[in-house]
Amino acid sequence: MKKIKIPKEINVEHFRVTIFGSARIKEDDLRYKQIYSLARMIAEEGLDIVTGGGPGIMEAANKGHKEGRKNNKVHSFGLNIKLPMEQKENKHLDINKEFERFSERLDYFMYLSNVVVVAPGGIGTLLELFYTWQLVQVKHTCSIPIILLGPMWPKLIKWMEKWQVDKKLISPEDMHTIFLADNCREAMKVIKTTYKEFNNGNPDFCKIYKKYKI
Repeated sequence: MKKIKIPKEINVEHFRVTIFGSARIKEDDLRYKQIYSLARMIAEEGLDIVTGGGPGIMEAANKGHKEGRKNNKVHSFGLNIKLPMEQKENKHLDINKEFERFSERLDYFMYLSNVVVVAPGGIGTLLELFYTWQLVQVKHTCSIPIILLGPMWPKLIKWMEKWQVDKKLISPEDMHTIFLADNCREAMKVIKTTYKEFNNGNPDFCKIYKKYKI
């Protein structure tokens, strides 16, 4: 696979938070508003954000980030995908890249991510969650914290513990990178802790462009 070039103006070791979630969630939905608020908080901390670049949760994240930033030193990424139903990019992006294949797009998400937040979503969101989780498990990337935000996820984690950990299909350590968050405050606590470790040079939170190669 050819290496994807990063625009010169952002080819620095920025800390980036990726947000995954459904394209189907509308602007008047409480889940949309929650992600908008979280993205504003991320921008206020001076951190970049990465989404799939489309509508729904992705739009909420890019919009909140754009409206919450204090300067132009942070960036809002959109990694869009060509689909039969034509997922259009939202209008709140600084940098947009379009992909034809999910595999290449997923690799690029991992290339940019230091923390992943998973909001409610469908099959595509689950794909993104488990792809991230597996790369951490097999140490193809650093210990990216995966924050599962909202009430959709606790039963999934209980299922994983019952049918995978207890049956010895995965190790208990494989669950250590997962963080359940009920609200934005809890999610930001994990993000801020990770950012502190990143700045302190903790090898578990590798600097960007050194942790995952494409």
